[in-house]
Amino acid sequence: MADDFCKLYDRFIKANGLAPKRDKSKRKYHRDPKMSSAEIITIMILFHLSGYKCFKHFYINEVQEHITDMFPVTVSYNRFTELERTVVIPFILFVKKCCMGKCTGISFVDSTLLRVCRNQRIHMHKVFKGIAQRGQCSMGWFYGFKLHLICNEMEELLSFMVTPGNVDDREPLKNKTFVEQLSGKLVGAGVGFQQ
Repeated sequence: MADDFCKLYDRFIKANGLAPKRDKSKRKYHRDPKMSSAEIITIMILFHLSGYKCFKHFYINEVQEHITDMFPVTVSYNRFTELERTVVIPFILFVKKCCMGKCTGISFVDSTLLRVCRNQRIHMHKVFKGIAQRGQCSMGWFYGFKLHLICNEMEELLSFMVTPGNVDDREPLKNKTFVEQLSGKLVGAGVGFQQ
């Protein structure tokens, strides 16, 4: 599925003129990746299904040692982490379009924090400056984002959204694209919402 989606995505990008243009006057320092976007996405999904807590251990011990028949040409762990950035948008679109469950009438909503850095480093942090925000949750103050998830009783993901850390947990429920495919009851901590 990931391979078919990536081929379709690449055709769409090229057909609509959205592919990044390379300046031929500048030297090209990075080689083309040995692994395809579909392989990178598949490895990222396999990690979440594997039970490993550390991606580095999963990649070195499983991908490079035990499932070489699925991925005959692998890159070093450091190179793989560089390549992950190149597939962020196709990966999110793949999950949104191909990996979502079906609404059964009972849905659950919750949010969790995505910490960007420790609180002591907020003033020095530059990567998400202007995007990430300070927020508060049950675990205290943090700097980063919130991931809002909706799933059904079979633990299938129905929808997700990322917001800055200072957004109230109920705010995404006002966004129609976040809840448009839901029907029946939506249950959350402190939230009773019926459509």
